[in-house]
Amino acid sequence: MSQKLTLNIEEAELNFLLHHQNYGFKDEAEMIKFALQKLQSELEDKDLEESAQLYTEIYEKDAELQELTETACVDFRET
Repeated sequence: MSQKLTLNIEEAELNFLLHHQNYGFKDEAEMIKFALQKLQSELEDKDLEESAQLYTEIYEKDAELQELTETACVDFRET
């Protein structure tokens, strides 16, 4: 479903959008959609990296979790 949206942007941003064909886009909407998809992907990647870092910090501080992980790895290798 397509919807319309009114944006208030600076003149420089508008000029950039108006030159969309120079960047391979058929129109301004396609350029904006591409930019939003790229931003969404980058933010999701950042969230994953932060989550991985948090799990790493938790793992490094929890000896019991490290032992449990090592035991599971040994059991897995023996199977």
